[in-house]
Amino acid sequence: MQKIQAIRGMHDILPEQSPLWQYVEACLTDVLTSYGYREIRFPILEATELFKRSIGEVTDIVEKEMYTFSDRNGDSLTLRPEGTACCVRACEEHGLLYNQTQRLWYTGPMFRHERPQKGRLRQFHQIGVEAFGMDGPDIDAEMVLLSARIWRALGVEQSVTLQLNTLGSNQARAQYRDALVEYLSRFRDDLDEDSQRRLDANPLRILDSKNEKTQQILKEAPTLVDCLDAESRVHFDGLQKMLCDNGINFQLNPNLVRGLDYYNRTVFEWTTDKLGAQSTVCAGGRYDGLVEQLGGKPTCAVGFALGIERVILLLETLELIPDNIHQCLDVYVMAIGAEAEVAAMRLTEQLRDEMPTLRLQLHCGGGSVKSQMKKADKSGASVALILGDEELSKGVVTVKYLREELPQLTVDFDKLAAFLTENL
Repeated sequence: MQKIQAIRGMHDILPEQSPLWQYVEACLTDVLTSYGYREIRFPILEATELFKRSIGEVTDIVEKEMYTFSDRNGDSLTLRPEGTACCVRACEEHGLLYNQTQRLWYTGPMFRHERPQKGRLRQFHQIGVEAFGMDGPDIDAEMVLLSARIWRALGVEQSVTLQLNTLGSNQARAQYRDALVEYLSRFRDDLDEDSQRRLDANPLRILDSKNEKTQQILKEAPTLVDCLDAESRVHFDGLQKMLCDNGINFQLNPNLVRGLDYYNRTVFEWTTDKLGAQSTVCAGGRYDGLVEQLGGKPTCAVGFALGIERVILLLETLELIPDNIHQCLDVYVMAIGAEAEVAAMRLTEQLRDEMPTLRLQLHCGGGSVKSQMKKADKSGASVALILGDEELSKGVVTVKYLREELPQLTVDFDKLAAFLTENL
């Protein structure tokens, strides 16, 4: 019978890999909670209409990449391709937005049917950060500063670069869209195939084209700055001043537009040159019209999402993985003989009562001293506790150091917790 395998582009995270995931997630959540952001959780399945209305029906995500199906009631459902729309839906549904400010974060899998490659999977994981109800450049700056602190916490701050732009108001963006279409229409036949399709559907995405010929055409194209409204200029100038005051280096990138229709004003990306084609590790911006677009009251908002797989790939590429994250055990307990097995289980439970943070594993399944010792050594534990008939008769346990050249010794049952506290 043929074995069933994981779906292409959807990877298992194995036990030897999960400590690195836990380390990255812990670094991120520590920074987020230190800024006063609270976690929100929402389903991975949403009504398809949510993403059509938020992301835009003529975007690549909605047209080609979403996992969409009809359930048994005939409702069209979609596995979430991103988290912002879900967060807005959840907050609006539960009354968290109107006349309120919120600082929120979430984490979990997202789904897009793209061609799988290194750093780009069909099921990928993100940490998303959203703030609602604040319209000044200060909250935009906080988003950038928060993300910069994450890079420092992970030790990769020298390997990422901040790209910054403003899209202006929705009206300015629409005005620019018309100017760009008018210009590019003269070169339609010279544009690459994707850009030709986007010219009618989502022309701002052409600015992000990787095609050299298209980029040459864009050099003479009108820029967003030409259409920028005065209020957005003031907002963007304020953001840049705050970032400079806090020592944040950035590059102004007039071609940075982001791939989702709901962005306005500030947009930013953190990029790296260490991962080849998958250079963006974090991206976000302001989306002041999305709440109203999804049926709520006008609410200003800003946020970003960070790809966990790409961050992990960056840490591995830079060899910045801490040595101690793979040690999941402190103590491995071995028992030789039926009576010792009973006593060892009682002893390990007592130790867990006395030392709740102790990472301790009891050998189960019997076996010789040699086979148990092999498993103790493979476990990664610092010490092995050995309990046999002789130890049992004396009320002691043998302590064997597994990672240090120290002599073996015995410790009384009633002194074991104190010994482990002092020596581990």
